[in-house]
Amino acid sequence: MSTSNGRSSVTIIGGGASGVLLAAHLLRDPKTDIRVTLIERRGQFGQGLAYSASQRDHKVNVPARGMSAFADDPEHFWRWLQTRGYPAARGSWVFVPRRLYGVYLEHVLSEAGQSRLGRLVVLSEEAVAVHEGKSGIETVLDNGTSLISRSVVLAVGHETQPARGRGIAVRVGSERDTPLPENAPVMILGSGLSMVDAWLSLADAEHKGPITVVSRNGLLPKGHRDVPPINIDAADVPFGTSLPYFMRWFRALARETEARGGDWRSVVDGLRPYNQRIWKNWTSNAKRQFLRHLRPWWNIHRHRLPPELHERLVRAVGTGQVKLVAAEFLGVERNGDGARAQIRRRGTSERETMDIARVYDCGGVSVDVLSSSNPVIRDLVANGRARPDTFRIGLDVDENCAVVDADGKSHERLLVVGPLTRGRFFEIEAIPDIRVQAATLAARLLAQG
Repeated sequence: MSTSNGRSSVTIIGGGASGVLLAAHLLRDPKTDIRVTLIERRGQFGQGLAYSASQRDHKVNVPARGMSAFADDPEHFWRWLQTRGYPAARGSWVFVPRRLYGVYLEHVLSEAGQSRLGRLVVLSEEAVAVHEGKSGIETVLDNGTSLISRSVVLAVGHETQPARGRGIAVRVGSERDTPLPENAPVMILGSGLSMVDAWLSLADAEHKGPITVVSRNGLLPKGHRDVPPINIDAADVPFGTSLPYFMRWFRALARETEARGGDWRSVVDGLRPYNQRIWKNWTSNAKRQFLRHLRPWWNIHRHRLPPELHERLVRAVGTGQVKLVAAEFLGVERNGDGARAQIRRRGTSERETMDIARVYDCGGVSVDVLSSSNPVIRDLVANGRARPDTFRIGLDVDENCAVVDADGKSHERLLVVGPLTRGRFFEIEAIPDIRVQAATLAARLLAQG
């Protein structure tokens, strides 16, 4: 067992974007006396699920001007790109490869460690449990050792469920995602951003076979445009109203903006500063209705594609190579060297069978937290030291990101940052939101001494 002496010691479990951003904010001020231990089982810091994509066309879906690690220094990422000779012809409204952003986060972490020499420790280990004690919080590692610190922060980020279809469907980029014959028919489950990754992988491999995209709503993500957000006064936002009333207000504002020659994207982006407040002011029933009925429409307008990728995808749909099908996926079985899938198109009761060479499961990353594969989350929930949020899309936390246990008590020394707090904040999956949460949490931890 090792102990971080003194009150100012924080262990961060998870070395993806959320963990790196929190560590960077904790170590940003050289005058503070704090020790930070960052644990990442994969040994790749700053990458995580999102920024480990290796292909050139797998890009971030936020322009570079919005991807700084620090909200109060919005040009930080852009300046870093310039030091690497990144083309500046189009300015900072560019969408960089995700792998490059992962390199940037590694740089941010390295800078934080250099500025506070000896205060940052990174461990390529897996945390398996967290226990609170009188002397601090113990983080138990898979190698049999443990760490004691004043606070522990879970920054485990996104997690995907195993691919559907009893192991027949595959995940993009996994070991089972082997090369296909160029004319092989393919099915993709889900039509969101993960689907775009699968389609890009096929397109980059010059795949010429038909690609059937199956999702309940058959919706494609929209594309970005370089338009400014409109100014929305907080007094004009109908916080706490019913979901139907809110949607009528939102649609009316979008129509009014477009009637003046504006763009609906300006309305979506103008509302962004209030998204978390809107979510928190809805009733549980309104939130449940949103997740069940409106989330797909919100996602395609809110989480948009870089314009050039959107144009390519629209062309692929137009040529017929990519076919969108609004349907329920019923299951899949092996069929020789390929697979046979069954779907039920929306509005019908008939089953339809399709023979394909492969099924890609791109159903997204929002999973039931009770099905988590993370040993720390499983241990905390099983022992009542944490509980799922109301919708089981993350852990229950209070307004200060402290974990809430099975009895409803907040634990100020056990905290969460990033997507695992989506039940409380919902809009907490993109860098512009996570960096603010990380800065706020870091300030609170530093203030504790």
